[in-house]
Amino acid sequence: MALLPNKVYVTLSDLRLLFLGDIFGAPGRQAVRDYLPILKDRLQPDLIIANIENSAHGFGVTSKIYHELKGYGVEVMTSGNHMWDNVDILNIMHDADCLVRPINFPAHHPGVGYRDIEVAGHGTVRIINALGSLFMHPISSAMPLLEEVIPQSNPRDAEFAAIFVDFHAEASSEKMATANAFDGRISALIGTHTHVPTADYRILPNGTAYQTDSGMCGDYNSVIGMETESAVARLQEKLPKAKLQPAKGDGMIAGAFITIDPYGLAQSIEPVRYGPGLAEHIPNMKEIS
Repeated sequence: MALLPNKVYVTLSDLRLLFLGDIFGAPGRQAVRDYLPILKDRLQPDLIIANIENSAHGFGVTSKIYHELKGYGVEVMTSGNHMWDNVDILNIMHDADCLVRPINFPAHHPGVGYRDIEVAGHGTVRIINALGSLFMHPISSAMPLLEEVIPQSNPRDAEFAAIFVDFHAEASSEKMATANAFDGRISALIGTHTHVPTADYRILPNGTAYQTDSGMCGDYNSVIGMETESAVARLQEKLPKAKLQPAKGDGMIAGAFITIDPYGLAQSIEPVRYGPGLAEHIPNMKEIS
């Protein structure tokens, strides 16, 4: 059969993974509430993962919001450097079985740095969250810990349907280097933290899907989620009184849609953008058996 250009061809055996970039404040949560059902209908994902570290007014996450996003259909939640900005989340960390915090947080921190999730019809998917160490608050390198939880072979040989890494980092070079270090041993490494979707989504030579940053779910008529006026004032005045305030406009969803073959390696990766703010893009699915 001749394959047509500009379509994502998905076989019945492929695992479909939808990742949503940093959910920022109320606009991001509302975008997930309003638009995730549309994406689920169009893309039929087997697993939905989202970064939620900015979901509570731009800083951290609360137990209420955790359950809210779970109710919207988010099945696994990753995080980042703002994980503990709202101490309320500490009340449920031992019971939050959908939540993953950065693996290179100090060992005494509550929570886990990866989770193994059973996906019906496919098997076990390992979701790992890691924090960058360049241009961030002081933190140990994630690389040694990633080596401990990522097998030396491809995911399927290690009995994983897929291994997904949310790498929350400032430096694009650190994200790229880490992805290449584990190319062929993980299904995908998607960057978060900078809130701007990048155009470098691709499959690396050995089969790992990569994007430097998936963007944010939030109000793009802002400065990376913050109200424009307060962000500009902070730069102009250089005074502590110019406090950042989260934007309050309409939000959109931004993320990535990845299909993973029976070997646990990426078959395709495409950006997902839906709602007001940026040019929309939803993969045009064509399923073949």
